[in-house]
Amino acid sequence: MPAEEAPVTSAGLVSPVRRRRRWRRWLIALAVVIALFLGATARLFVWPDRGLPPKVDAIVSLDVPYGAVNVAIRLAEEHRAPYLVVSLGRPQSSYGCPAPVTGVKLICFNPDPATTQGEAEFVGRLAHRHHWRSIGVVTITPQDTRARLRMSRCFGGAVYVRTTPIPGGAWPHQLAYEWGALFKALVLQRSC
Repeated sequence: MPAEEAPVTSAGLVSPVRRRRRWRRWLIALAVVIALFLGATARLFVWPDRGLPPKVDAIVSLDVPYGAVNVAIRLAEEHRAPYLVVSLGRPQSSYGCPAPVTGVKLICFNPDPATTQGEAEFVGRLAHRHHWRSIGVVTITPQDTRARLRMSRCFGGAVYVRTTPIPGGAWPHQLAYEWGALFKALVLQRSC
C-alpha cells in the first residue's frame, strides 16, 4: 500500500489511530500558528524597539490619547530638540496647541488626512523644509511600529520613538486596531 494512503477498516473508514494522528498534526499546526501570532503581536505592539537619543532635530507628538503630548512637552522642556511638532488631529478636536516652551519652536498642525499617514506626510514636508536629519516621535506603545513605518516612508532621516503606556483595558481594542492599521500601511497605502 502506498505511504500516502490511510489504512482503512473493512468498512472503508479511516482507522482510529490514523484519525488521532491527523488531529494531533492539526493541533500542533494550530498551536504553532497561534504562537507565531502571539509572538508577532508582542514584538510589534507590546514590546517594540524603543529609544530616543539625547538630541534630535524635532520632537513630534502624534494625535493619540493617554498623555503623549505631555511626554513630548517634557522632552522639549529638557531641550532634546529645537522643534516641538504637535498634531492636533481633526480641526474640531477639543484641545488646542500647548503653551510654547522657551527656546523651542512650536509647530501645531491638523493633518490632512487626519490619520497617521497625514501626520507623516506633514512631518516629511517640515523635515525637508528645515533640513532635519532625525526626529523623535511620541505615541502610544501599540502604535510604535506603524508610526515608525509611516514616518520612515515620508522622512529620510533617523526616526526614533518614545512611547507612552496605555491602560490595561485599552489593550484588546488597540491590538485589534493596530493589526488592521498595520495591514493597511503595509498592503494598501505603501507610499508616503
